[in-house]
Amino acid sequence: MRKTLIALMFAAALPTVAMAMPEGGPRHDGPHHRGDAPFHQLDLSRDQRQQIGKLMGEQMQQRREINERYLAKLPAADQKAMKDELQASRDKTDTAVRNLLKPEQQKKFDELQKERAAKKAEWQEFQAWKAEKGTKAQ
Repeated sequence: MRKTLIALMFAAALPTVAMAMPEGGPRHDGPHHRGDAPFHQLDLSRDQRQQIGKLMGEQMQQRREINERYLAKLPAADQKAMKDELQASRDKTDTAVRNLLKPEQQKKFDELQKERAAKKAEWQEFQAWKAEKGTKAQ
């Protein structure tokens, strides 16, 4: 159970980390390349990096789905407590990231946060509509 909760917390923190990434995603070439990247020493071609990136993205999605399945099995009070704790952790990280930025970067960060919130609200609205449509079909 603890491993599942820890994995879910990591999965929930990923959007915050993604917000801190440069536009267009991580860079795997050029002067900003991290020497400790998992596949750095393999001397991958651009095509290989893209394919591996796609596979890693699919794996992340699968982990998220597994976490959601196990979260659904928790009692409602535990689900709410966990979601609240995850949100508090995300908020704390967002604040810490924002404090590291220059004023013009903070403005852009705030815009990106608003866009993310709007997309999240739209997604939740879609999920509610989908669930409602599913119950009507039955």
